[in-house]
Amino acid sequence: MRKLIVNRTSNSPEVHFDPDRSRFEISGESRPPNVPAFYDEIIGWVNDFTRHLSGSGDKKGPIEFNLDFNYFNSSSAKYILDFCKKVAALRANGENATIRWHYEPDDTDMLEVGKEMSRMARISFDYVQKDIDGSRE
Repeated sequence: MRKLIVNRTSNSPEVHFDPDRSRFEISGESRPPNVPAFYDEIIGWVNDFTRHLSGSGDKKGPIEFNLDFNYFNSSSAKYILDFCKKVAALRANGENATIRWHYEPDDTDMLEVGKEMSRMARISFDYVQKDIDGSRE
């Protein structure tokens, strides 16, 4: 299964999906100029990953998708929700897949958005409060 690595820019997040190292992370600010094109590649990768897992016959796990956004615009929100629904489908198919939603201690809005995404995608998130210096607990 191929990796998906997208470098962070001033308006798009870093994407680091490496199945060999079990690292699955999207982090940074999401307001790319062409939101559909940016997220179509990510959704396509998740679809390929799902096919790969179902074709391999053995369960991989745990698979933790870390979502660590500083900010995302409303256009990105739709695609982030679509991504979360894909992870929920992985879990429904028997994979040990989870979403870890990272947020700053004083950013209750980001925490609430995570809770709403969790509800709409029908998958429980693990909520990770970052340390004051921005690192994860």
